[in-house]
Amino acid sequence: MTTIGPTDATVGVDTTTPIVFVVDDDVSVRESLELLIQSAGWQVETFASADEFLSRGVPAVPNCLVLDVTLPGVSGLELQQQLADRRDMPILFITGYGDIPMSVKAMKAGAAEFLTKPFNSDVLLEAIRGAVERSREALRDAGESRILHTHYGSLTPREREVMALVVSGLLNKQVGGELGISEITVKAHRGQVMRKMQADSLAQLVTMAARLRARGPAPPRGLPL
Repeated sequence: MTTIGPTDATVGVDTTTPIVFVVDDDVSVRESLELLIQSAGWQVETFASADEFLSRGVPAVPNCLVLDVTLPGVSGLELQQQLADRRDMPILFITGYGDIPMSVKAMKAGAAEFLTKPFNSDVLLEAIRGAVERSREALRDAGESRILHTHYGSLTPREREVMALVVSGLLNKQVGGELGISEITVKAHRGQVMRKMQADSLAQLVTMAARLRARGPAPPRGLPL
């Protein structure tokens, strides 16, 4: 199965402006959507098939995908399945042959919108605005998560053990008892943990631990389930 993920390949791309990708096998639809989307101030790239789109590396900038349901080869719904892990790429479906079961399936799979042709231009543009903002938030969250994991990766095995016990609510003396080390040593490790994780308070450290567990795919070693 071909998948697509963020890339740093940004040759010829203005990375400050969101990109709207359009996949539709009807050239007249692609051309009209390209003009409409450009008029709203976004970059736009059009593709005639899912395979053509999948061959394009996507830079890590706010974006969304305007996708026709009926395509030659890989269908729009099948492409949606392949992009299921791309939280930063909301999908807006457009179709001339939509029905309720199809739209329900698409929305349950995470589609941001499902529009039937002909659709109102303002409705589509508003849907794109919302999708681009969702993409921006997902990219921001992913960036913060990468930094958090980098900080956690800088901890020594002992510091991870201390962090796990501290965020579980144990006092320094109790942590020392659990690990068989002195309270002074626990304080030293705890200070290193706070510094490396760039946490200003215990509450912030607890929040960081929760995010590390949530972002997985498995809880980092040393953190309590």
